Amino acid sequence: MRTITRDQLAVTAGLLAPLALSAVLVPFRASFPNTDAALALVLVIVAVAAAGNRLAGLLAAVSAAAWFDFFLTQPYERFAISRHTDIETTVLILAVGAAVTEIAVQGRRYHAAAARRAGYLDGINSAARAVATGGEPRLVIDQVGVQLTRLLALSGCRYQDGAAGIGSPPRLLRDGQVAFGESIWDTEREGLPAGTDTELLVEAGGLLQGRFLLTPGPSTHATLEQRLVAVALADQAGAALASGRLARGLDAVQ
Repeated sequence: MRTITRDQLAVTAGLLAPLALSAVLVPFRASFPNTDAALALVLVIVAVAAAGNRLAGLLAAVSAAAWFDFFLTQPYERFAISRHTDIETTVLILAVGAAVTEIAVQGRRYHAAAARRAGYLDGINSAARAVATGGEPRLVIDQVGVQLTRLLALSGCRYQDGAAGIGSPPRLLRDGQVAFGESIWDTEREGLPAGTDTELLVEAGGLLQGRFLLTPGPSTHATLEQRLVAVALADQAGAALASGRLARGLDAVQ
């Protein structure tokens, strides 16, 4: 059974809700100003835009303007307008509908970005708490590996201890860029290099502890912000490893 998505429902509502409201208002169209009907239709557009996407909001605006013309302006039941004020009102329905749709889309975009940033901070704080409470380094490494996989949409992520291996794989640098050979890879457009792992060095106090090898997924197009968060997570792993080695050194001395 096919599932109808929220966006599909919103598009359907954008097409049909203005029609339904306009039809309901037909018996009363002679008893109230057209501007009141236009405001009611704008409320429908706002509701559709808030619940759906840009397409749904714009379709609602076009549908509202069309059915306002057809049902609520003279001559009735025709796509024609005889009064100048009705033409202005119809144009305003379109303009206001497009404007509130864009505002709703931008608002959802900002909300989603804020939610993502909150998730990034939670991941870093979780790793930092594990380091601060003396968590087992291997557990911190595993935790960071899971977070990196989710953050960068990887198909795989593994940790190698000690110095980097043979060869020169792509490397995620501290500034969020990816160095591949002698050049900087266009990560924004191409994503992480396909067909090879990208290394993310794990350091503490300027000393190399190991590296994560990041295997890109089918759509690993991480933003600069996400790549910088990945570097911060690797730093937490490095701090955990350095603390663990320091603790083992002190135990050996004692």
